[in-house]
Amino acid sequence: MTDISKIKVLLVDDDEDEFVIVQDLFSEIDTGFDLAWVDNYDEALEHLLNKRFDVYLIDYRLGPRTGLDLIREVQEEDIIVPMILLTGQGDRKIDLEAMKLGASDYLVKTEVNSNLLARSIRYAITSSHNLLELRTKETKYRLLFERSVDPIYLIDRNFRVTDLNASFVQLLDFDKEELIQMPLSNIFNKPGEIDRFQQLLQENEQVRDLEVELMTSQGKIKECMINGVALKDNKGTVYGYQGIIHDLSMRKRAEQELLVAEKLAMTGNIARSIAHEVRNPLTNLNLALEQLWEELDEAGSEDHDMYMEIIQRNANRIDQLITEMLKSSKPKEPNLKPYSLNDLINDVLDMTRDRIKLRGIKLCLDPDPELPVTSIDPEQLKTAILNIVINAIEAMEENQDGELQIGTFTRNGDVVVFVQDSGKGIPRDQIRKLFDPFFTGKRSGMGLGLTSAQNIINSHKGKVDVQSKVGEGTRFEISFPVNKMHEYGS
Repeated sequence: MTDISKIKVLLVDDDEDEFVIVQDLFSEIDTGFDLAWVDNYDEALEHLLNKRFDVYLIDYRLGPRTGLDLIREVQEEDIIVPMILLTGQGDRKIDLEAMKLGASDYLVKTEVNSNLLARSIRYAITSSHNLLELRTKETKYRLLFERSVDPIYLIDRNFRVTDLNASFVQLLDFDKEELIQMPLSNIFNKPGEIDRFQQLLQENEQVRDLEVELMTSQGKIKECMINGVALKDNKGTVYGYQGIIHDLSMRKRAEQELLVAEKLAMTGNIARSIAHEVRNPLTNLNLALEQLWEELDEAGSEDHDMYMEIIQRNANRIDQLITEMLKSSKPKEPNLKPYSLNDLINDVLDMTRDRIKLRGIKLCLDPDPELPVTSIDPEQLKTAILNIVINAIEAMEENQDGELQIGTFTRNGDVVVFVQDSGKGIPRDQIRKLFDPFFTGKRSGMGLGLTSAQNIINSHKGKVDVQSKVGEGTRFEISFPVNKMHEYGS
């Protein structure tokens, strides 16, 4: 705290007699001081705005304007200085208004003595310093709050949002105004998880690293880790909670992609081993069948022909299965060249348009005309997109007002192809199995189409994201990074 001997005091009063009285009061204080005087509003305001003194004694009456007007104008400039209002007689309304506007203290002139004046000055300086320190800390922590890359939230005892930072808004894609006062339960995907979160906070006054599913404004699920801690007042009563959320989506995606890559590598090794072990005897079997067929032809038995056709057909089926396994497990290296994904979609639709029409499906095409031309292997990628489109078509019942949406757009430096159907949807526990070899929900088919599609997309450094709701449909988004090496005009 500043020593009284070093305090520079400015008296703001339009009456010189008052200056003399105050000067006499200061002369009774043992330690020295510096007292200055101004008699008009404008000069006083200039001193205040430039903080030229340590403390200001401001008379209530300053001609056409008042000391309250002066204090209000200083506060509007967001300046913190010790200000003491002097009033001619005690008026509680004026006193309360002065304190509300930011005055550190108020004194009634007729009651002031030297000790009271010195004590009031010390209090005003201390109070102003504390307020300034609090403001500095508040600004510091507010900046940390606002600029944190992790979403931060504040909620009241009823679990309604009271404040949140920009990262929280960005994570869930809501407007901040929508989230404020919204029940926190509205952003949880599973009721059981919000119940668990609230229970832990109420019982333990903290939650650590609880994995939950949060839902964006578009209904997209985000896998997150939420933390929380109780906020208490001076009496130890909980008045709310605050916490941080970590978005696990990227980490979970990376883990899933690594798992898929390992699974595909293992599948490829198994497929090649099986192909080697099965094809050799299968080749011998086919040679023997050809020889046997020639000998049986001489006998001329219709039964012999029927059995031979069954054997030959199943041998061909085994050979086809092995071929498909090898294709799906390890596609050949892509032959990259500049090609428009919009044109590629048109190529795919040319191959499926009849099927779409026969099944009575409505086609909605939404290509981005500004989509950059990207370096891809058109034939390989055409096969991948075709497999996804065929799956989408077959997910919808024939002549049941099905709708197939296909389009392109750019997002965060990626070009994206989306294929969306209005079919029966996929249960969540099955979405992660979609690209597994031999997993299929069809009566016919080997379950290798999507496995092959993912391998092709992976070889293009692309990613596949699947979102689905049972009874509403499924959306595939295939994204490819665009960089200077892979971008060619528009």
